[in-house]
Order: sequence, then C-alpha cells, then structure tokens
Amino acid sequence: MAETDIRESNTRESDTREFVELEFTKLSKLVGSIQPLLELINLWRILGYGMLFLALLDIIEMFVPPNFMNPSWEFQTMGRLVNQVGVPLIATLFVFSGKLTKRSKWELPVLALLSRLTLLVALLYILLIPLGVFNTVRLYNTNLEQIKTGYEQRLSQANQVEQQLNKTSPVEIDNLIKSQGGSLNGRNAEDVKNQIISQLTQAKQQLKTQKETNQSSVTVNLLKNSVKWNLGALVSAALFITIWKETRWARKKAG
Repeated sequence: MAETDIRESNTRESDTREFVELEFTKLSKLVGSIQPLLELINLWRILGYGMLFLALLDIIEMFVPPNFMNPSWEFQTMGRLVNQVGVPLIATLFVFSGKLTKRSKWELPVLALLSRLTLLVALLYILLIPLGVFNTVRLYNTNLEQIKTGYEQRLSQANQVEQQLNKTSPVEIDNLIKSQGGSLNGRNAEDVKNQIISQLTQAKQQLKTQKETNQSSVTVNLLKNSVKWNLGALVSAALFITIWKETRWARKKAG
C-alpha cells in the first residue's frame, strides 16, 4: 500500500513537472512572438513624435503672418486645418500605441500633456464651426458685391458709349471713321450706327449672363467648401474627444 502511494506521488510530481515545462515553453514562444511587436510599437511611437513635430511646423506656417479679421484668410486657414487634420490624428495614435508598455520616465508627463491637449484641440475645432459659418456669410456677401460692382461698371461704360452714339449724326460717324483711316465702303452711316448699337445691346446681355454665371459659380464653390470644412471640423472634434476619453490611463498615471 505504501509503495503504491509512493508511485502515485511520483507520477503526480512527474505530471506536474511536464505541465510546468509545457507551459513555460508556451510562455517563451509567446514572449518571443511579442518581442518583434514591441519593437514595432517603439518605431510607431518615434514616427508619431516626428509627425507631431512636422504638424506643428505646418500650423506655425499657417499662422505666420496672421491676418485675423480677414474673412478670406480665416476661411482658407480653417480649410487647411481641417484638410491636414489626418496627420496629427495618426501621429497621436502612434504615440499612444502600446499604452504604458516599455515607456521611458520622461514620456509619462508628455503623454499626460498630449492627452489633455487633445481635449483642447477638440474644443478649438468646435469653435471653428460658428466662425466658418460666419465667414461663409461674409464672403458670400462680399463676393456678390464685387461681382455686382464690376458688372455695373462695365454696364455703365457700355451705356455711355450707347448714349454717345445716339447723339452722333451719320455725318459725324462717317467723319470719325475716315479720321481713323477707315471707310464705309458704300454702306449707310445710319446702318453702321444701328449695327454698333445692336452689338452694344448684345454685349450688355452677355455682361448680365456672365454676372449670373459668376454669382452661381462663386456661391456653389463657397457653399461646397463651407459644408465640407464645417463637417470636417465637427468630425475632427469628435475624434479628438474620443482620443481624450481613451487616454484616461495616461492622465491617471501622471497624476
């Protein structure tokens, strides 16, 4: 009976050792497979810091020199901030990859600062939306006024020429053409005068058509960019808020 108990005890110990050795082998293989991934995460983080620095340089370039209160500059700058938001978003994702795994001590306060900055950036993108709408209205009114002013100036010039022609007699037209080295070539001066007036009428109609086309084109392009950039600002704000929520661990660790 005692010998049987001893054999059973030895068998259990042997099974235990085999189990431990098997699990240790599995763990070693797992660590070996994770190690390249950790090295890749380190590369991602380096790329992230580099991309954030490049994005910062782009932002500085956008605001130098500043031209605040200029609706065109503000609107275009908003568009650039929205169009280039992908770089800081991807860079931030790279920097926070792997959470606290293999982090240097200096990174902890940096991560906490970046986490808080994502909320600040989100708020700035939210503030861009009313500014974008306001500038859209200002640019719309300014563009229409410029088109209207240009149209009225050219129309006024055409009307002045038409009025002068109406006051000019056929003889004066004949003399004017001859003074410039031309000739009626047997045509009636009155017919020439009427032909010129008819061409002026067509030119004025073309001016009106061109004005309407320009108004339509400017309005469509302005509204298209406004919708694109305002929606882009909203989505960007939502993404930065999501990053801020998901990086709570960085703020807690630093705190």
